[in-house]
Amino acid sequence: MHSRTAAFGFLLLSALASTGCSSTKEVKANDVSEGRWLSPSLLLEQQLDDEAARLPYTRGIERIEQIRWFASIGEPAYDTLFELIASDSEEVASAAFAALGASGDRRLVDPLRKAEWQAESRGMDLGLERARTLVRLGDWSEIPTLIHGLADERVYVRGLSIEALREATGNDFSFNPRGDETELELGRAAWERWWLKYSGDPIR
Repeated sequence: MHSRTAAFGFLLLSALASTGCSSTKEVKANDVSEGRWLSPSLLLEQQLDDEAARLPYTRGIERIEQIRWFASIGEPAYDTLFELIASDSEEVASAAFAALGASGDRRLVDPLRKAEWQAESRGMDLGLERARTLVRLGDWSEIPTLIHGLADERVYVRGLSIEALREATGNDFSFNPRGDETELELGRAAWERWWLKYSGDPIR
């Protein structure tokens, strides 16, 4: 499951670059978003419900097109997407995070932050997707999470992390996710030094 989610995320992040397992009780997203956003029309509400119901069964390009569609709807889709990030399915939750990030709407940072988050039970891959979403929306406090992702043993997770860092900061410090152990260590160290200089806070 983690491998499939992360591999999909790599494809997704590349496709959306130009666009700018828990129960729902663990992420009470609707508690913080309900009533905040523009409501969809009855027709659009039905379309949102239909796409949300279809999301667990799509893959690849079809899933990416769904994410683009949700992102293009903007504000009327946010309540649906906040419900989806609480899905038991990591792939569905990951897609919902990606759509929120692709919206480019920085107003989403505060409700995403307020949404209850059980990092241990939600899994590292979904935590990285959440971090990518927040960083894409301008919340750089999650950059240390992505720097930690550079140390992952899986090349595609390292690739996802450096792509998100590059997109947000314009830097990459020549980090090669396919490099050997020495190259990876030097690249991570460069990012850690940058973060310490930028924030004054060492990576823990």
